[in-house]
Amino acid sequence: MGRESTLKPNYEILAYITRVKERLLASNCLCLLAESEESAKEMTVDIAKAMKADVVQLTNGDYMIIRV
Repeated sequence: MGRESTLKPNYEILAYITRVKERLLASNCLCLLAESEESAKEMTVDIAKAMKADVVQLTNGDYMIIRV
């Protein structure tokens, strides 16, 4: 490990949106449980716009809202 192991990540996870209750973990970001895929998408877009942040869709279908 070089110098990069001591550097703080240059992003912040602001919110995590999922449809699976078991994937909700305690953290310092907003964690939301969506009822359907459509409501997850709508919540994600609305929150990202309000926070002026970026959206990442994970391969498992969950969404993360991050600020770089």
